[in-house]
Amino acid sequence: MTKTKVAVVGSGNIGTDLMIKVLRLSDTLEMAAMVGIDPDSDGLARAARLKVPVTHEGVDGLIRMDGFEDIEIVFDATSAKAHVENAGKLAPYGKRLVDLTPAAIGPFVVPPVNLDEHLESAARSGIAVDNVNMVTCGGQATIPIVHAVSRVTPVPYAEIVASIASRSAGPGTRANIDEFTATTAGAIEQVGGARRGKAIIVLNPAEPPLIMRDTVYCLIGEADHDAIRTSVEEMVAEVAAYVPGYRLKQQVQFTPVPAGDPVHTLLPDGDRSAATTKVSVFLEVEGAAHYLPGYAGNLDIMTSAALRVAERIARRPTTEVTE
Repeated sequence: MTKTKVAVVGSGNIGTDLMIKVLRLSDTLEMAAMVGIDPDSDGLARAARLKVPVTHEGVDGLIRMDGFEDIEIVFDATSAKAHVENAGKLAPYGKRLVDLTPAAIGPFVVPPVNLDEHLESAARSGIAVDNVNMVTCGGQATIPIVHAVSRVTPVPYAEIVASIASRSAGPGTRANIDEFTATTAGAIEQVGGARRGKAIIVLNPAEPPLIMRDTVYCLIGEADHDAIRTSVEEMVAEVAAYVPGYRLKQQVQFTPVPAGDPVHTLLPDGDRSAATTKVSVFLEVEGAAHYLPGYAGNLDIMTSAALRVAERIARRPTTEVTE
C-alpha cells in the first residue's frame, strides 16, 4: 500500500511527538520532512537520527527540498502567528494543511464530533478544504463532552477549564494563551453545540508535574440525566479509541442551580428558566509518552487527534482543492 507523504512544520514538543506518532503508529502516512528554524533543536536532531529529511530554514526550506512536490499533507505545529505566514507561503502548492495552532484559518475539526461530516461534505462537493484547524488541546479534550450533552438537550452555556503541567507548556503554548481561550470558546459553540462558550487554561506549576485535567460545566434545563450520562460515557469511549489515556475521573454529576444564583448573566438571552441544572464532567488525559512524559496529555491528545484527521484525509482524497 502506497503511503501518503507528510511534513511536520515545527520541531518543538508537539511537532516532535507528532513525527514519532506518524513513524510508529501510522500505516497510511509517511514522514517526508521535518521542518524547524533552530538548527540545534532536539526535534530536528531526532528526525535526522530517524532518517527523516530535515531543514532548519522553515517553510521556505521545505519548499526547496527535494521531494516537496510529493508531499500531500503538511502539519503545522508552530504558533498561531507563524501559521498565518506558513499557510500563505504554502497556498500556491495545493497542499492539505492540518493546523495544530489556534490560528483557526480553516474550519474546526474534532474527530469524534464532526470529522465524518467534514469529509462527507468534501466528498459530495468534490472540493477539499485546504486548511483544517485542530482547535486546541483543551478543545480536543472537552468539546466532545459538550457535544455529548448537547445532542441530548440544549446547552445554553458551557465552560471548560483545562489544567496542564507547566513543564509541558513550551514557548508556543505560552505565546498562544490568548488565542487558546478565544479559539476554544468559539469551537465550544460552533462544534460543541453550546449557545455560549467560555474556556480557561491553567498552567499548573506543581512538582512533580500533574497530568492533564479537564473540567466541563454545562448549564441545561429539564432533561433526561441517564441519557446524558450514557451519551458522555459513549463519547469518552470514542475519544479513548485514539487517545488511550483519556478517561472520566468520576461519574457525571448533576447539581440543581439555586434559585438566587445569578446564572442568567452567563446566558445569551438571560432566560434563567433554560438553566436549572449544572452538569459537571471531570476528565483526565494521560499521555502515551511517545516523546515526552505521560503528564503531557495535552500534547498527546492534540497530536493523536491530528494524526487521526490526516489518516482519514489520506484515505478519502478528493479531486480538487479550494483556492
